Amino acid sequence: MVNFSRFLLQAALTGVALAVVIAVFFPDILNRGDEASLQVTETVGESTSAAAPVSYAEGVRRAAPAVVNIMTSRTIDRPTGFGLHEFFGQPLPPDEREQSSLGSGVIMTDQGHILTNHHVIEEADAIAIMLPDGTAHPAEIIGIDADTDLAVLRVRVPDLAVATLGHSRDLQVGDVVLAIGNPFGVGQTVTQGIVSATGRNQLGINTFEDFIQTDAAINPGNSGGALINAGGEVIGINTAIFSRSGGSHGIGFAIPVDLARSVMTEIIEQGYVARGWLGIEVQAMNRELAESFGLDAPRGVLVAGILREGPAEEAGIRPGDIITHLDGNSVNTPREALNVIARTTPGEALDIRIQRDDESQELAATVAQRPI
Repeated sequence: MVNFSRFLLQAALTGVALAVVIAVFFPDILNRGDEASLQVTETVGESTSAAAPVSYAEGVRRAAPAVVNIMTSRTIDRPTGFGLHEFFGQPLPPDEREQSSLGSGVIMTDQGHILTNHHVIEEADAIAIMLPDGTAHPAEIIGIDADTDLAVLRVRVPDLAVATLGHSRDLQVGDVVLAIGNPFGVGQTVTQGIVSATGRNQLGINTFEDFIQTDAAINPGNSGGALINAGGEVIGINTAIFSRSGGSHGIGFAIPVDLARSVMTEIIEQGYVARGWLGIEVQAMNRELAESFGLDAPRGVLVAGILREGPAEEAGIRPGDIITHLDGNSVNTPREALNVIARTTPGEALDIRIQRDDESQELAATVAQRPI
């Protein structure tokens, strides 16, 4: 046992001595491990950096030529100075004043069709498009769809740059997006952010809502401009901001390009957007209403009014009925019901399940064209 302990002690002393010799006379041997470790770390760092985009310039170069500035003007009546209309005992004619505003638009076809927001050109007496090269051209209104806040304009200019369209249905929360437009009239500007949410509705902005939410800065003047992905494909039309000050607070909304393209196509082909209509007025069910109808919880929507000889009346629907399902899908808010009805092609049948006098009934209505 004593000999074995002596052997361990000698081995330990020999190891210490060897380590001292290496540290004094051969220090490079000890540094090789650190260098290898450092090299590995640097390689990993380079790989990570290469995976993340360092610039979105190529995507912007692809999309920016198709984004235009929109200038509108209209003449408004302004009363003359205070009290002057009384001086001669009769009113004086109003003074006319020119009011101008700015917005943005996206060139969608090589025939010069431009998509923008309806509120950008609403009530305008004259509309001009300024291209990225600085030239201005008059534009005509092809059609509007106030329910989605979209409008289609047209300029007759050859060799226009046309936007490359993506598919908004492919968007995911966290995707990088860039907004291109003309905020505050300072000129074409690009801001960057991510997709914060998709399918936003019930915001009270439009009749039909299905917004992309983004934190890319959208300011007054950006309306009608392009929301693009990192590759330069248009995936939305910038429309609104949530703000108490009028500036960007990181909550902006864009109309998905899939919806915008569909609306534009219908406007170009037939001058309007065809939507379904039943001729009913519905209201949300709350707990008090549910209890009064003998329901254990609020569900469905209450038919508060009905148009005489309209599609709903012809299908047998009555005021006081509770619509619980449309086309086999449950509906629990007036907006859900409105969207299902509007998406139904006029002339098609719509299956409707109602609750009446504690009984469930299945009805079918032939959807009509929603009045424009």
